[in-house]
Amino acid sequence: MDNQETHAVTGAFGYTGKYIAKKLLAKGHRVITLTNSLHRENPFGESIKAFPFNFDRPEKLVATLRGVEVLYNTYWVRFNYKTFTHADAVRNTQIMFKAAKEAGVKRIVHISITNPSENSPLEYFREKAKLETALKQTGIPYSILRPAIIFGENDILINNIAWALRRFPVIGVFGDGQYRLQPIYVEDLAGLAVEQGVSHENRTIDAIGPETFTYKQLVREICRTIGKNRFVVSVPPIIGFYASWLAGKIVRDKILTKEEIRGLMTEKLYVESSPAGNTKLTEWAEQHAVTLGLKYSNELARRSDKTADYGSL
Repeated sequence: MDNQETHAVTGAFGYTGKYIAKKLLAKGHRVITLTNSLHRENPFGESIKAFPFNFDRPEKLVATLRGVEVLYNTYWVRFNYKTFTHADAVRNTQIMFKAAKEAGVKRIVHISITNPSENSPLEYFREKAKLETALKQTGIPYSILRPAIIFGENDILINNIAWALRRFPVIGVFGDGQYRLQPIYVEDLAGLAVEQGVSHENRTIDAIGPETFTYKQLVREICRTIGKNRFVVSVPPIIGFYASWLAGKIVRDKILTKEEIRGLMTEKLYVESSPAGNTKLTEWAEQHAVTLGLKYSNELARRSDKTADYGSL
């Protein structure tokens, strides 16, 4: 591909999108971003121009995407809010896919989730599956990346487990804690996305890292890494949920939802696939042991404050 092609990234001022945009710029591409946070701190300065999504004015979205070679889609919502839901995210993303088709976008790299299914009892996985189907129906060449857990500086899950371990002498795991998950490093996921941007095949890839943990193993590994000797105890899932709900009230966040707990415990974050990333969580955590979990990563703050950089929240 010509290095002066224009590539579009949704949420380039957010978490995963920021890493994808950084790698695209390093390759010499022109990069634009679609965002709901036009006034969020821009870590790229003049290198990336931001445009609103304009879901309510599709003709403007088409105009924004015209001339774009590849669209990298990270747009989603982790859980339902009062003013924004999974259903809203699906509807908006379908509008964006249609706009991309009309604009002549040549490829879409779409971030999904492991084990999506339109028959899933879990809304997150069900709605993600609907989006995969909608993307395929556009006829635009695509790569679908299915990560389980994404880790890296200021991530949500790994960082906040470490944060809790630094502050509390006991930490509970839901049930027996033997359900598995496969974290991938955010830089590896971004590299995979950019790599797929130059592919010519339709591909669906389980974007998992090289290590598989049970949830209890993961918690104990983080304990060891940050040098905290904590009691890791099994608790009934409902007790664990209400404990996280109470802690969420203290930090003014929603730490975990019932659906997320069910997803963990039914191994929706585990697949029988070869690793797509090379970075080991154990090695990365060792390198960041001094800072890991020092500051809580607040999901609700990120969504409500649309001006600050994610790393400063």
